[in-house]
Amino acid sequence: MLVDSPPEASTAPAPTAPRRRHALRSAGLLGSVAVLAAVVVLGIAVGAKPIPLDQVWHGVFHYSGTDTDVVVHDVRIPRTLLGLMAGAALGLAGTVMQALTRNPLADPGVLGINAGASAAVVSAISFFGVTSLTGYVWFAFAGAAVVSVAVYVLGGTRNATPVRLALAGTALTAVLVGYLNAVNLMDTAALDKMRFWTVGSLAAATMPTVTDVAPFLAVGGVLALLLARPLNALALGDDQARALGTRLTRTRVLAMVAVTLLCGGATAACGPIVYVGLMVPHVVRAITGPDLRWILPYSAVLSPVLLLGADVLGRVAARPGELQVGIVTALIGGPVFIYLVRRRRMAQL
Repeated sequence: MLVDSPPEASTAPAPTAPRRRHALRSAGLLGSVAVLAAVVVLGIAVGAKPIPLDQVWHGVFHYSGTDTDVVVHDVRIPRTLLGLMAGAALGLAGTVMQALTRNPLADPGVLGINAGASAAVVSAISFFGVTSLTGYVWFAFAGAAVVSVAVYVLGGTRNATPVRLALAGTALTAVLVGYLNAVNLMDTAALDKMRFWTVGSLAAATMPTVTDVAPFLAVGGVLALLLARPLNALALGDDQARALGTRLTRTRVLAMVAVTLLCGGATAACGPIVYVGLMVPHVVRAITGPDLRWILPYSAVLSPVLLLGADVLGRVAARPGELQVGIVTALIGGPVFIYLVRRRRMAQL
């Protein structure tokens, strides 16, 4: 006599759904890497000055010192590498910032890191006579680090909450912007040198700049990826995170260290490029769901796609000149940000 076994039938499909989601996410991540590789090739092959592909190939693999080789090897390759690293850093920093503050509209600027880096750069130019990018990179990074520590202290250290950290960052940003404007008004030479940097650009990239910021961005990136699990717990609320064994203070401190390393290094090298850390995590969250173990790797791959794509668009749109990448990302990000705010308000009604 045959006996039905509904429990086995009902439980059999259960493991397949998570496996299917995992497979789809993995395939999507591999596809994103392929898109990034294509954009990297475009970043090297396409510029304000048209260069035939065979000469681009020669400049990459058979450098001989010709004019086109210099453009490809000494200008476009460092620019593309810096865009690759800075884009990944901004995407990771934005994702961590949104998880830390539990605010999906937050970006690294909430903690005042951009303002701290900018204030340090204008101080270096105005008071110490620093003129080279490799010189004031270190001032920008130090300014970002000091502001991060100040935000954490003002936010209450052990009693820090997402709201307190955001308020402290906003207050410090207002003070630093006032200082920045005052120095620029009193020192026109500093203003002239700051204008290019504050727009946000990859055009001044050199290999020394890339090698200077690479260690900081690498350490910050690894730290951000390692924080995926505790930040997932933190998203459930402080009480739930404690119940799951998460150390809130340590997680918040490490998250701020990661954001400082990532956003501070990227801002120091490229200037304060906006919206990359805001837009990409939202797009990724729609693809992967709320799990930071997937959001962080996706953001690290898709953010440089956006940044390098915007840089290539800026080079092509204004030939023989070019639009700085910070302008292009702002033109793209402004409407997207308005859409996100309106959608969030509609969801709350």
